[in-house]
Amino acid sequence: MNEKSLVDLGQRFADARGISLWRVGFLAAGDGKFFARLQAGRSCTLRVAQNVVQYLSDHWPAGLEWPTDILRPASRREVESEEAA
Repeated sequence: MNEKSLVDLGQRFADARGISLWRVGFLAAGDGKFFARLQAGRSCTLRVAQNVVQYLSDHWPAGLEWPTDILRPASRREVESEEAA
């Protein structure tokens, strides 16, 4: 995954939820300017990217298709229910 893919994922989420990309950055990374910095050519650590993708996966809108070019992590809810079984 690269910065463009991460921004595209965030934008799809924002559009589906009817919120700004700034808000998605705030929710997913604790930083409203997160996606703006990626769009400006800056990068982030692998850990931050993984956390953002995990957040988006955990809160992905039902019925919205996850992009096929991005590996989707299992949601934390799925993992927790498997561990409880």
